Amino acid sequence: MTQFYNAKDVAVALAWRPLIDAIDGLFRVGCTMPIRHHHGFHIPGEEDGTLLLMPAWSEGNYLGVKMVSVVPGNSGRGLPAISGTYILSSAKTGELLAILDGAELTARRTAAASALAGRYLARQNATHLLVVGTGTLSLNLIEAHSAVHDFGQISIWGRRFEQAEKIASEAQNRGFNAKAVSDLEATARNADIISCCTLSDKPLILGRWLKPGAHLDLVGAFKPTMRESDDAAVLVASVFADTREGVLSEGGDIVQPMNAGLIDFEHIRADLYDLSRGKHPGRMSEEETTLFKSVGAALEDLAAAIVVHETKGG
Repeated sequence: MTQFYNAKDVAVALAWRPLIDAIDGLFRVGCTMPIRHHHGFHIPGEEDGTLLLMPAWSEGNYLGVKMVSVVPGNSGRGLPAISGTYILSSAKTGELLAILDGAELTARRTAAASALAGRYLARQNATHLLVVGTGTLSLNLIEAHSAVHDFGQISIWGRRFEQAEKIASEAQNRGFNAKAVSDLEATARNADIISCCTLSDKPLILGRWLKPGAHLDLVGAFKPTMRESDDAAVLVASVFADTREGVLSEGGDIVQPMNAGLIDFEHIRADLYDLSRGKHPGRMSEEETTLFKSVGAALEDLAAAIVVHETKGG
């Protein structure tokens, strides 16, 4: 019988450490992951939306596809920018097993992938997290990164300070030592991990701000026309990706400097496949500056959906 998992079901089932480990495990063994469909759709009077279709399957095990819409204009309506549905089936019989809330699944697996990268790439003694952005992902990133690192200080910056204060207050209610900040440069210069979750099309974090040993986590810019860091950040840091193929086709933080001839394919040291399989050791020294760019991978969705289905008794 087909199971239906709403946002609350998904959130409860996806505890951070088991989810991070599940994504790590599926990157290690791999699955079939066709290139995702990526379509823009016009919305009269506002910025275009994006429709994403993301399939993946593990042979003889599970098969899944996610349909997600991203509508930047929803911020003005007080609605989440991301919504969607995940459909999980048997890869042996084709039987429909479960339908899951895609927005919650996406938010949690995205944050978990960043935390997984942070496990490999950030300094183990990182104590100051800066989250840039105040959307749905901001609290998830705080929780996920905190499952890997013990932060004494968490800073939140947003274009609207009052929204950053709102996120900080909610983070405090969840037990985190968080505060809103208005000076992005000064805070970034002192942060050990900077996690960006915006829909920006212009750099927010500059390379000259990154202290030696800092880790920059770029989550939000998922189109070639979007970016959250400048060229200097990409040049000063050791660059890693969730998947090379995804980042090289859609990650503006990498695609733009590559198109400008500033970097080439080899500038990406490794992706989560390489890190999970031990093909790259990750951070090489305490002074190394690292950058992780993600655009999302259907493998991560599949890993999360399997956890939900099996945890909830599927």
